[in-house]
Amino acid sequence: MTFTKTTEQASNYDHLEKMNISELLSNINKEDKTVPEAVEKSIPQIEALVFQIVEKLKNGGRLFYMGAGTSGRLGVVDASECPPTFGVSYDLVIGLIAGGDPAIRKAVEFAEDNTEQGWKDLEDYQISEKDVVIGIAASGTTPYVIGALKKCNESNIITGCITCNAGSPLATTAQYPIVVIVGPEFVTGSSRMKAGTAQKLVLNMISTATMIQLGRVKGNKMVDMQLSNNKLVDRGTRMIMEELKIERALASELLEKYGSVRNAINNYGA
Repeated sequence: MTFTKTTEQASNYDHLEKMNISELLSNINKEDKTVPEAVEKSIPQIEALVFQIVEKLKNGGRLFYMGAGTSGRLGVVDASECPPTFGVSYDLVIGLIAGGDPAIRKAVEFAEDNTEQGWKDLEDYQISEKDVVIGIAASGTTPYVIGALKKCNESNIITGCITCNAGSPLATTAQYPIVVIVGPEFVTGSSRMKAGTAQKLVLNMISTATMIQLGRVKGNKMVDMQLSNNKLVDRGTRMIMEELKIERALASELLEKYGSVRNAINNYGA
């Protein structure tokens, strides 16, 4: 079967420079509306991968995201938000980007073309069979990611991927591929747009569903969130007030004493 990058096909729109601002925004939005529907079609694939992640993390494993450019940055963002949101350690979900941390802000030339570096980056974390590695690449052809996943497969490490091209080398390499077909971008080939949005939505689903399965949410509340600013302290206080049906002063006192919403609720009256 011939592999065709639908993310690289010509935009459904032309003469963009002749559109006024309203037309540009409306047409971009029109394209963006198709992304959630494309993600919905991939839910069975997402479910299969999340099941594997939950099982591994319950048994002391970790989750790694790997990518280059926009895809790498999205993985880093999702990983970095897990500790403050769910109160997990910073080494439970780890985002790796081709070119290292400097590539988060500025592109590192040809970093994504190194087929060996991805595995080396994983080895720095003593990667093992306990862990799960998800490669993120809209194109599905990034050597940095594919090379790493191939080595993971050889080492009996579970692999998944998030890509936007069917039949791509990445999709055929990953044991649990997630393929979200978003079609051509508004600006031809600019996969930071619909493809990036699709990847972000899938990452939200993976990390959130996993953390809920791991018991990091009570009811619908982030009871393990880090109280790192006044807004979150206020949110935590209100959670305790609502859960325990108590006044703000007491809720604030409990939160300060026990350091987290969960601990405050569990220790109330003890």
